[in-house]
Amino acid sequence: MAVTRKEEERALNAEEREVVNSSRHPDVQDVADADLDALQQRLRHFRDKARTLANQKRREIRGKAAPRGSHPVTSDEGSSMKLAVISMALKRVNAEVQRRDDFAKSHSLVENAHKALLMKQQSEKNKIPFNTRHANLGIRDIPDTKTVSLINPMERGRQKKAAGVAQARRDNHNA
Repeated sequence: MAVTRKEEERALNAEEREVVNSSRHPDVQDVADADLDALQQRLRHFRDKARTLANQKRREIRGKAAPRGSHPVTSDEGSSMKLAVISMALKRVNAEVQRRDDFAKSHSLVENAHKALLMKQQSEKNKIPFNTRHANLGIRDIPDTKTVSLINPMERGRQKKAAGVAQARRDNHNA
């Protein structure tokens, strides 16, 4: 759901507005990792607080909870808007954290590949085999332990069927 800046300003207080604005695209990339974790924790705290308030207001509207203020609540639009805005900000921060984790993983893979290449090049210079894990004699034939039958399987099946038919004839004739 798209929310305008005006609606955001109306839904959030000054502290929340500052935190949500720091979660936007160009600013969030300049934040250090430790500060990003702190920002994520603050947004989670604000989101949980807004969720609790929105749930309380919805319960008041349904008549399941006593009113907290001097007069009963008639709608929870403001609290649900605050919850939506903070949740979107938290989603942006989570995406940035995930992006940084993915970048770190791919960066470590590249470093490991460069390290392996350097090791291989050094071993070629020193005439030392790089990969010493290889088969000495290669693939060897393993002899089959079952006895080899010289009878064609089709012939065996034909004889089995003929014996069955002959037995059936004898059974019918004797009965």
